[in-house]
Amino acid sequence: MADRHPFFSPSTHGFVRVAAATPVVHTADPAANGAEHARLIRQAADEGCDLIVFPELSLSAYAIDDLLLQDALLDEVEQQVAELVRLTEETGVVAVVGAPIRRADRLYNCGVVLADGTVLGVVPKTYLPNYREYYEKRWFSPAGRADGDAIRIGEVWAPFGTHLLFEADDRPGFAFGVEICEDYWAPLPPSTRQALAGARILLNLSASNVLIGKAQDRSMLCSSQSARAQAAYVFTASGWGESTTDLAWDGQATIHELGACLASGERFSMESHLTIADIDVERIGAERMRTGTFADCARRELDETAFVTLTFEAGEGRAASPLRRPLDRFPFVPDDAARLDQDLYEAFNIQVQGLMRRMQATNGERIVIGVSGGLDSTHALLVACRAFDRLGLPRSSILGFTMPGFATSEGTKSNAWALMKALGVTGHEIDIRPTAKTMLKEIDHPFSRGEPVHDITFENVQAGLRTDYLFRLANHHHAFVLGTGDLSELALGWATYGVGDHMSHYNVNGGIAKTLMRHLIRWVADREVVGAEVVPILRSILGTEISPELVPPKDGELQSTEGTVGPYALNDFFLFYVTRFGLKPSKVAYLAHEAWSDPARGAWPAGTPEDEKGSYDLATIRAWLRKFLVRFFQTSQFKRSALPNGPKVVTGGSLSPRGDWRAPSDATARVWLDELDANVPTE
Repeated sequence: MADRHPFFSPSTHGFVRVAAATPVVHTADPAANGAEHARLIRQAADEGCDLIVFPELSLSAYAIDDLLLQDALLDEVEQQVAELVRLTEETGVVAVVGAPIRRADRLYNCGVVLADGTVLGVVPKTYLPNYREYYEKRWFSPAGRADGDAIRIGEVWAPFGTHLLFEADDRPGFAFGVEICEDYWAPLPPSTRQALAGARILLNLSASNVLIGKAQDRSMLCSSQSARAQAAYVFTASGWGESTTDLAWDGQATIHELGACLASGERFSMESHLTIADIDVERIGAERMRTGTFADCARRELDETAFVTLTFEAGEGRAASPLRRPLDRFPFVPDDAARLDQDLYEAFNIQVQGLMRRMQATNGERIVIGVSGGLDSTHALLVACRAFDRLGLPRSSILGFTMPGFATSEGTKSNAWALMKALGVTGHEIDIRPTAKTMLKEIDHPFSRGEPVHDITFENVQAGLRTDYLFRLANHHHAFVLGTGDLSELALGWATYGVGDHMSHYNVNGGIAKTLMRHLIRWVADREVVGAEVVPILRSILGTEISPELVPPKDGELQSTEGTVGPYALNDFFLFYVTRFGLKPSKVAYLAHEAWSDPARGAWPAGTPEDEKGSYDLATIRAWLRKFLVRFFQTSQFKRSALPNGPKVVTGGSLSPRGDWRAPSDATARVWLDELDANVPTE
């Protein structure tokens, strides 16, 4: 019952399911090729696809040379187009096929767009290769500037030209453009202007014979064009069955979105197959909207009257969960091992370089840092040690202070001391309890009268004192305070404002999400970046539950941060999609459900311990998302409006008012809560 709710359909959330087809080629046999196309279109329909694209000259075959000029073959191509037109009406799938088409005593290499039981439009190839092994100008005419009228295919007339865009009038953002093979090797591919004119999906029908290393070049072009044009790019090349008289073919098929590869098909296969991915056209639109350069370029380079948009009915979408695309459970932590290693290397060194530059600018030789034995202060201390090593300063000039309070456990205090000793920093301990008792007494707090009242005042007296001590210690030692609070805590407002862990002279962790922090500490440990002797201590700290340790344990239960604000795995997921792309809460919930509902589906980042490989049902996701929205939009912005300096580390990952996020401190979360309640099922 629940699975029939619109929430569970990808199309509800702006996804378009696209198939790059790799049919077995029948040389100069349009009828056999048409039958191959029909089978793949039906398969695409069965798999919930909205759009399918075939290779260049897929109905005739590409490598047939002068046979392209035979009327019998061209007549049969037109007949097969008519057959496939009827199939699009039956299946509801939009199909783009490759075909040689005659017009005005010329032959064109075309992409033919079929939808709603009609030929929606025909796009000719703009750039004809006539070098090395290619001789297309022997047979074809290139697209011209005056091609803006109609073409006849059999008994049907259809719009013709490179000025055509195709858009669903019932699915916002489902808009695509067509180019053919050599077009995207040109310095200015036609798809660039198609994207500027509104196409969010760019299709490339290609033949492209294979040579050593060429597949990598093609993937690079697809990736770069999807990134530069802020679009999805679907590429499919001729495969098994093309004539190998002089060339060979690998049938490469890829689908990229905003530079990332969503799907890659099997090369050198001897069977017809589809490469399928769900393209997030809504996300593409959001990325373009928040990138002013895209609109500026469109105004400068685009003649808006040069394009004609042809519309079709896409329907509600036939795709169902699960999503057919990679989806990281941890958006700040890629699950690809090589990419993760590179990200961790860069993140750590961005932090180190930021601190080095601040020390150089202030002629600083000492820093003061609070060391609790928790994740954040541990990582900030690791960054400091590496920065001092690179600057040639002794680690003893790092002044670490552990400041036990009313709920500090022996385990975290021991870890703090062991860490400072292993790293060779100057360690100190200041028991804040006597001073805290004095303050609690002076403000007439019930705790000072022996009552077990552990409220926010009780907590913040301790948190504030720790920071107050650090600032005065920095004055005393001619140093500056190194902050430790992370990006996730800033998003949730989980920091004591002002003279509390909210403030420092410089904060290296402000751009690091909690989920990324864990992997950074593992990375430093695995590579012994700051020495081997610290590794077992780091492992121990990683195994400690996250807690502010401000309230004494109750019934043996330690005060749990995640029990109060929610799992950081979910909060970081929410944070990424809310701030990076501005997605609606219902879509964030949908993506979280896809990512987290089944721990066995999809990859986990390398090094993730088994006990961290959990799952969350929709009810849990919905509940924590609701709390996140209130904390983020309504109750904690005033803290983010006054943040210390610190380096931005990840794209979209700065909540500083000088960076990626600026918002009023007195806003309400109502619009986001209403959208969540209206569109996410409760059961």
